[in-house]
Amino acid sequence: MKESPLMRVAALLILAAVGTMFVMPLVWMVATSLKPQEEISTTKLTLLPQDPASAPRYAYENYYAGRGRFVDEKGVERLGYRGVLTSDNVHFVLYLRNTLVVALLSVMGMVLASAICAYGFSKVDWRGRGVVFAIMLATMMIPFPAVMIPTYFIFKYLGWIGTLRPLWVPACFGGAFNIFLLRQFFMQIPQDLSEAARLDGLGHWGIFWRIIVPLSRPALAVVALFHAMYVWNDYIGPLIYLNHQDLFTLALGLQFYQAQHGGTPWNLLMSACTLVTAPLLILFLMTQRTFIEGIATTGMKG
Repeated sequence: MKESPLMRVAALLILAAVGTMFVMPLVWMVATSLKPQEEISTTKLTLLPQDPASAPRYAYENYYAGRGRFVDEKGVERLGYRGVLTSDNVHFVLYLRNTLVVALLSVMGMVLASAICAYGFSKVDWRGRGVVFAIMLATMMIPFPAVMIPTYFIFKYLGWIGTLRPLWVPACFGGAFNIFLLRQFFMQIPQDLSEAARLDGLGHWGIFWRIIVPLSRPALAVVALFHAMYVWNDYIGPLIYLNHQDLFTLALGLQFYQAQHGGTPWNLLMSACTLVTAPLLILFLMTQRTFIEGIATTGMKG
């Protein structure tokens, strides 16, 4: 059945409308970070400041204004740092460093552990493999509140409360969903390749590193990107395990920044949200082709 031009135009219009719905909150967030507080409080909705030429000045004031006198959100003039990056009480550069450390260690551990487990479930024949795989999948149905308190006491016994270890060490044991995703991809790799490598004298480790991993880069990239997004946006974990501001991650620091003002200076809050969101968007844009290829090859839908 041929697709008519009218149906094609209708499909493009629907996709454009849906895309606009998803993009507009992001555009509005960035636009709000370029406005002064008094323009945000008005009932007149505008995307740009009333004086568009002043947007760079407002951006400097909201993101990086140096030390000086300014009027806060309560209308009181005081001396201090007004910009998000130079705030007296909130240090987003430090939070970014902590988040990058946790994300890097967590992603490396998750990808490596999940890939090894997925290889064992897909390419190694051992007794009880199906039962163990079913039990592993069943753990996905256990809600986090059910294991939150026991997990906390385990980390407390180990002396890890107040450190970054509870945020990345568990990832080194893999994740049920990521193991399932990689297992499905590994099963699509022809078994003949493994048998040919075994005839050449390679064992399971050699087959895994020299054949499976190079052929699975798109799927591994999907796992890495998914887990990086999870770690970057994780709020509950840092809230439970971190008790010092110097160890805060970006998600926890953003909430702390909002709470410390009493009121909500929306221009500064949107500037902080932009800083938190920008690295993840840049990461996605840099890995977009590999991510889409991995989604297609793993057969994920929706």
